[in-house]
Amino acid sequence: MATTTASNYAAPATATSPQDTLALIGRILIAYLFIPAGISKLLGFAGTVGYIASVGLPLPQLGAVIAIIVELGFGIALLLGYKTRWTAFVMALFVLATALFFHNFWAMPEAKYAMMKLNFDKNMAIAGGLLAFSVLGAGRFGIDKR
Repeated sequence: MATTTASNYAAPATATSPQDTLALIGRILIAYLFIPAGISKLLGFAGTVGYIASVGLPLPQLGAVIAIIVELGFGIALLLGYKTRWTAFVMALFVLATALFFHNFWAMPEAKYAMMKLNFDKNMAIAGGLLAFSVLGAGRFGIDKR
């Protein structure tokens, strides 16, 4: 029979838990990417619609509205730690779709290949971080407090 020691158990969370602090920092850093991008799309709506249309996606106006809602609205929700698990999951799906439609390095000429591959890879990493928040939640320094 195995003996149980203190090392078999996680320490109880405290008000100064490093995990909560790191979750807050992580949410701030991800929001730092999304919120300004959403504001830019909102203020440059026609340009955003044109860019979406340029890759051949249908209903570019609707796509622009969805991008603004996800980047600005969900970005703020993530920053505040509101409905974090659901918000982060939707944002991860959005980032994956963005990578596939806008950073399709496999279809780029050699001159654009490296830049698009880098952007695609960054989107994959961002989606990974968002998926972690979709599982772990906001931490105690968010509206969700978990």
